[in-house]
Amino acid sequence: MQPTIPIINRELSWLSFNERVLQEAESDTVPILERLKFLGIYSNNLDEFFRVRIATLRRMVDFKKQAKEELGFSPEKILDAIQLKLKSLQKRYSKAYENILKALEQENIFIINETQLDKKQGAYVKKYFQEKVRLEIFPIVLDKIKTFPVLQDASIYLAVRFTQKKSTEKHYALIEVPTNSLSRFVVLPPKNDQQYILFLDDVIRYNLKSIFQIYDINKIEAYTIKFTRDAELDVDNDVSLTFMESIEKSLKKRKTAEALRFVYDSKMPKDFQQYLIQKMKLDDTTQTFAGTRYHNFKDFIRFPTLGKSHLLNPIQQHIPHPELEGTRSILNKMKTKDILLYYPYHAFDYFLDLLREAAIDPNVSHIRITLYRVARNSHVIKSLITALHNGKDVTVLIEIRARFDEEANLYWASVLRDAGAKVIPGISGLKVHSKLCLITRREKGNKVYYAGIGTGNFHEKTARIYTDAMLLTSKQIITTEARQLFAFFDKNYSVPKFNQLLVAPFNLRAKIYALIQREIKHAKTGKKAEIFMKMNSLVDEAMIQKLYEANQAGVSIRLIVRGINSLVPQLSGFSENIQAISIVDKFLEHSRIFIFHNNEKPEVFIGSADLMTRNLDHRIEVITPILDGKIKKQLTKIMELQWKDNQKARIFNMTQDNTFRVVTKQELPARSQDTTYHLLENYYSKK
Repeated sequence: MQPTIPIINRELSWLSFNERVLQEAESDTVPILERLKFLGIYSNNLDEFFRVRIATLRRMVDFKKQAKEELGFSPEKILDAIQLKLKSLQKRYSKAYENILKALEQENIFIINETQLDKKQGAYVKKYFQEKVRLEIFPIVLDKIKTFPVLQDASIYLAVRFTQKKSTEKHYALIEVPTNSLSRFVVLPPKNDQQYILFLDDVIRYNLKSIFQIYDINKIEAYTIKFTRDAELDVDNDVSLTFMESIEKSLKKRKTAEALRFVYDSKMPKDFQQYLIQKMKLDDTTQTFAGTRYHNFKDFIRFPTLGKSHLLNPIQQHIPHPELEGTRSILNKMKTKDILLYYPYHAFDYFLDLLREAAIDPNVSHIRITLYRVARNSHVIKSLITALHNGKDVTVLIEIRARFDEEANLYWASVLRDAGAKVIPGISGLKVHSKLCLITRREKGNKVYYAGIGTGNFHEKTARIYTDAMLLTSKQIITTEARQLFAFFDKNYSVPKFNQLLVAPFNLRAKIYALIQREIKHAKTGKKAEIFMKMNSLVDEAMIQKLYEANQAGVSIRLIVRGINSLVPQLSGFSENIQAISIVDKFLEHSRIFIFHNNEKPEVFIGSADLMTRNLDHRIEVITPILDGKIKKQLTKIMELQWKDNQKARIFNMTQDNTFRVVTKQELPARSQDTTYHLLENYYSKK
């Protein structure tokens, strides 16, 4: 149904978010190697956008009129608008890359290709190829094969064409660039004070003749190509399959799914392009895109640092938490008071220490946890296995359908099950996205529960680069409800009632509505009424409608939204009292924090849910109230510091032009990720 309220299309809003990432790559105020990382993040984001959102829109096009009636917009028109925006962004991306290369050269760092190698460098590259690369190369000669090989969308390939001496016949081959096993970047020996870097692609190009040495080669050329495929899983409902088997079957389908985008080197000859397109049997539904010499710029996220610390953000030391640093027992601390961890300012190690303590505490009987994404070498998993070895019961709900982590989660589910854990691989019809850990301890003959409830995954790596909050609590009015939720995971037929926790899809939407409605009531009776919320995305139209209603009642609303925001702020008749900003900086702003003024008795919540329809209605999400007064004030101060950011904050508006907030004469420069660090540092130094 056509929306009756002002709404910004979510796909176009997402492109605006990725533009903010690109702005960081363009900025001279960001250290050079960090700018390269932002180029990598932009590229990685865009790949996922094509694999998921473009794929979805493409499927919607088939329904045309029905899709427009249901969605309120024409998928074809949105796809056209996306293409127009992407062309503009691609030009800026290329310019940013050129500027970064020039800035690197000022630092005596040169990214060169195989044609620029001198004799000594060439010898090094040949030796490197023989020792490191050769055995990772598996060329496929295309001349005689009947079926074109399936190309994976996470990979890049060199499309090779060559002729032999005394023959004009052209031969074709494909080589997958082995970036899964080798670094994309090869650091060459320094020359004087200059450092040189070669793409792995060019290492292979330099050694092409040795790869095809059985041929008497006259001329050989190679161009990079790349595929992007539809990444939506079509989970099979065949009753003969287990849930995990169904996911595995769907993952296999993903690897051969419809090609959405074919990217090739713009220097590739036209007849070579046509040969590949015909061989791959691509039709007009696959978007062909003339790119640069190199694809998969996401690899710049792992660009070598070369020991150049001045070209990176300064290393930020973790702030010691006075309640936990050096303590003999975190569980005992949790018994006396609630504790807030705020990553990456605090170390994730504190949570790992809690798990380790629970694993060896003779009074702990059970550890329960929900896992959505975990680190490749997960210490969380290792701690759970240690607990099993020590005779504890361990229950793990591991969400197998976490997008792009399905295979990893299948693996970890198997590892945990083999170690003796009770593994729940998800719930049919509901993704479990909550960040919840529950420890059961016997104390004086009674079961006492200790909980960790957070905004981010139990993931050591992302906890170093994402801002997330976690509440550690032993308050039984909260922990008993967490226990009830785990009981629901075990037996889905009994839905518990929640009084403290806000749990989607059961009461979260209704509770948020009620909290907004209470502010509306206060505003209508002349009382101060405010809502202050921070999240990753704001998309749900009914929730936006409710916020517009609150605005019209006179409620002051401030929003900090990192990613997609479909609400239009500062619009006459709808949102005069709504202001919204987005912060993109060195850490990814990931925490979800909700503050309601409540007539001078503020209520503060943190949790896993964004205000998106999928989070509110189709996932298990947990938002917890903050009951400790000091933690409430602490989170409120953090939010106020974020709101005052005038260095990395962009203002949301209808035009989505990502205008930076301007520093007024009355203000000092304020970068919230730095001021938050100093706030927490000073807060704890006074303890």
